Amino acid sequence: MTNEQIVALAKANYMDNYAQYPIAISHGKGTVLWDEDGASYLDFVAGIAVNALGYGDEDEKEALLKVVEDGVLHTSNLYYNRHAVNAASLLNRLAGSKQVFFCNSGAEANEAALKLARKRGSAKGKTRIISFNHSFHGRTYGAVTLTGQEKYHKGFAPMVPDVLYADYNDLASVEALMDDSIAAIFVEPLQGEGGIIVAEQSFLEGLRKLCDEHDALLVFDEVQCGMGRTGRPFCFQHYGVQPDVLSLAKALGGGLPMGATLAFERAQGVFSPGDHASTFGGNVAAAALAEVVLSKLEALSAEVDVKGRYFRGKLEELKGRHPDKVVDVRGLGFMQALDLSVSVRTVVEKCMSKGLLVTSAGYTVLRFVPPLVASTADIDKAVAIVDEVLGEDF
Repeated sequence: MTNEQIVALAKANYMDNYAQYPIAISHGKGTVLWDEDGASYLDFVAGIAVNALGYGDEDEKEALLKVVEDGVLHTSNLYYNRHAVNAASLLNRLAGSKQVFFCNSGAEANEAALKLARKRGSAKGKTRIISFNHSFHGRTYGAVTLTGQEKYHKGFAPMVPDVLYADYNDLASVEALMDDSIAAIFVEPLQGEGGIIVAEQSFLEGLRKLCDEHDALLVFDEVQCGMGRTGRPFCFQHYGVQPDVLSLAKALGGGLPMGATLAFERAQGVFSPGDHASTFGGNVAAAALAEVVLSKLEALSAEVDVKGRYFRGKLEELKGRHPDKVVDVRGLGFMQALDLSVSVRTVVEKCMSKGLLVTSAGYTVLRFVPPLVASTADIDKAVAIVDEVLGEDF
């Protein structure tokens, strides 16, 4: 089938949820994707920060084929499977956490964290949650309530009660809300959909102190910024500020749906059997790919730290060449962005026409989240295409 035929079939059968681009991805290798018409694209979206190892990774392929050969893709959580147990052990070692709950997405990981916070807090008379304006935590009811963007709430009221919103990187706004009724603070160490906004050191340190003083949980949402993307296995490791709960997803499952909620000392032992569950959580196939990703995470993170600095330098050069269109450069590692004064969707579409896949974050931000295996040559090519697009009149 051609791109056009697939798009027509989709429009006839899909709910109208997405503003999709009119190409259908066929196959990929490394950091390159091909569509059904045979056009190739350098991919700096990575399935929205999912495909950390790019496409056609031999270790992922071997792990998945072995699961298929064994004949068991799924067991449910009535029984153990070695892949999920190994993945949990690797996560706890890398993050310093104590317990892991597996689910299928970032929204589900945050739902589990919300329930964990509410259960712990209910015994202490704590029901309220603090989140942040411009945050994004997912599309399910609890997660979308935590999301501090009115556009995601519109039409879905009433939202989950007792969720308050402070301003990101503004500790005073949190202090104004903080008291002993607060069960938890939910925060992204690097806001993704809100525009690739990096947390300030003093801000995260202040949140940790407030949670300690009021016996609240500090929950870090690293669904997008975790798993090596910022140049550390986990973003919080840049700051030396340990959360009580950590939510993960996207790159964790190596391209298959997988999320995780990690509990550190203060949050361990909250859930008991029956409190929370997921039929597909820790799915055999997804967990086998997670083992591969996690086994490479430390080495990948070190490479991203170096290449991310190189990438940032190239983007700063772009800003210098196009001061009329580039307002700001921000991000960490392989989670970088250009804040633009021109239409982001226009830039995305023009880049696509020249063989580069990029995406947006919010209304003004061009977001780059390439596979963690992207090379400096890939970076040079991507920046050259963006440079060419920004040089055009539009």
